[in-house]
Amino acid sequence: MKTRRLEQLRVLGAPGVALSGIALGGLLALFVGAAPADAVWAATVAFMLAPLTWSVARSLRRGDIGVDVIALLAMAGALALGEYLAGAVIALMLAGGNALEAFASGRARRELTALVERAPRTAHRRTQDGWEEVPVEAVEVGDILLIRAGEVVPTDGVIVGERAVIDESSLTGEPLPATYAHGHTVRSGTANAGDPFELRAARRVGDSAYAALVRLVREAEGRRAPFARMADRYAVFFLPLTLVIAGGAWAISGDAVRALAVLVVATPCPLILAAPIAFVAGLSRAAHVGVIVKGGVAIERLGDARTVLLDKTGTLTLGIPGIERVIVLDAIDREELLRLAASLDQLSSHVLAAAIVRKAGQEAIALARPERAREAPGQGVEGVVDGRRVVVGSAAWLAEHGIDVGDRQALPASADGNAMVLVGVDERLAGVLVMGDHVRPDAFELIRRLRTAGVRHVAMLSGDREEVGQAVGRQLGLDRIYAEQSPEGKLDIVRRMQGNPRCSPVVMVGDGINDAPALATADVGIAMSNAGATVSSETADVVITVDRIDRVADAIEIGRRTVRIARQSVVSGIGLSMCGMALAAAGWLVPVAGAIFQEAIDVAVILNALRALGGGHHQVSGRRTRLGGMI
Repeated sequence: MKTRRLEQLRVLGAPGVALSGIALGGLLALFVGAAPADAVWAATVAFMLAPLTWSVARSLRRGDIGVDVIALLAMAGALALGEYLAGAVIALMLAGGNALEAFASGRARRELTALVERAPRTAHRRTQDGWEEVPVEAVEVGDILLIRAGEVVPTDGVIVGERAVIDESSLTGEPLPATYAHGHTVRSGTANAGDPFELRAARRVGDSAYAALVRLVREAEGRRAPFARMADRYAVFFLPLTLVIAGGAWAISGDAVRALAVLVVATPCPLILAAPIAFVAGLSRAAHVGVIVKGGVAIERLGDARTVLLDKTGTLTLGIPGIERVIVLDAIDREELLRLAASLDQLSSHVLAAAIVRKAGQEAIALARPERAREAPGQGVEGVVDGRRVVVGSAAWLAEHGIDVGDRQALPASADGNAMVLVGVDERLAGVLVMGDHVRPDAFELIRRLRTAGVRHVAMLSGDREEVGQAVGRQLGLDRIYAEQSPEGKLDIVRRMQGNPRCSPVVMVGDGINDAPALATADVGIAMSNAGATVSSETADVVITVDRIDRVADAIEIGRRTVRIARQSVVSGIGLSMCGMALAAAGWLVPVAGAIFQEAIDVAVILNALRALGGGHHQVSGRRTRLGGMI
């Protein structure tokens, strides 16, 4: 870190050295004479030439030939031909371009860096005697932490108090805080926007969602895109072309200064950095809306995506079961049936039991404390609620407890085959709770935006039954539904799509362990970073850190815009440099004017590349307040 800061200071301070040398030489030329001025300018060129020579030598040893070679030849030629002022201006141009690039890259990385810098270093942990401040690494699962007003939540945990007001803007980009009730899980990296509250740690800090996010950010910063490397490699062709034009101008005119002017105009050192700046800006823009892209490779492929394959459960649907219908079969009203079932299910950890309790909470139904409760994992729960014997679970579970469920095939169910939870009260089948998963509200907007962005093929992959998959596919208007797919089947579909030129590049979006092989194989794998999605997040190229599927469209729109801007910057920079070289070869640009002309080109293309920081995101309107974990 210290070495990086020293390098930054050197890069940012170099323009001041060059400018000071030019200014001092100018004063000497005005008040003393040409000879002292030339001496100062020559010293400035020599001073700036030394680190450039070392840098070019290191690059050549690695086999990299960049346009810095042209800058080296131009500055050395200026010294040899006595064009000291032109050489000093080239030095200023080179130093200024590098400084501008360093500033631009820092500006582009701001969102990525902000995520890393927000990671808390300490936590306040409850002890027998009060509270102690400890390093976040010392926090263990089950510890009670105090989150003070304005503090960043250090690890994933559950709210212990009545409620908490959480600022999630660093992860979601949405400015308004959300209110969460007792028992809700709060993600690390968010901030307390209300009164202090207590949190029970659910994970160690190193295993938390925010720690994983920071690792992804650091990985994203370290990767480069093929397009950016291609921009570097174009120097292999540009360098000989420059030498041919410079040599031709010298041969035809007999004036070596014309050759020097050509070299000066062809010194677009920051130009080559325009594409990387655009890609880094795109990474930053994506991070700002909760999309972590692991480098420019994924950004470029997103920009060219033709096919998007979407997993169903947890991706197109919420992945959280809910009660679709409450069917009463006995002399009991709907609210009482739900109250008895939810009261008993308070003691169960099953996902369907949690959905039943959540539904009762939404309807403000007061629950009783069950007695003599007993649970068989995956089967059901039985016990006594307010003196009434209640059995909740599968048909087999109720039959085992002496409740006649009749013909199981005749039990009511939804048309698409959703799960059923049976409720028995006082030895009789009292009702059925029809459970189902729901399509995400933002999934409809996602499909529309993907088509608007130019994605040719949008399909769904699902391990569910055919009728369930077709029901979701019809709702969303997808091109094709691949149902009853194993992880191997999903992988095979991705490979078949990649083999079709009309469908490739292929983007795969998923959230579970069973999606990991397809995510790793697709041209771009996008993981929804939900709880339990660690494996898919590690294998994916893009991780969506917020619970919004429409961020997939944001990622593709940002990718398209970023690639377009990068290409604009490189092509326009090359074109303008070629025009300047032609003017210099014809004798219409002297070396000093050529240096100023090239500096203007460099500034223009870098500023154009920074446009990738903007656009590409549809502002989320409104805000939903969450209570008890339900939206």
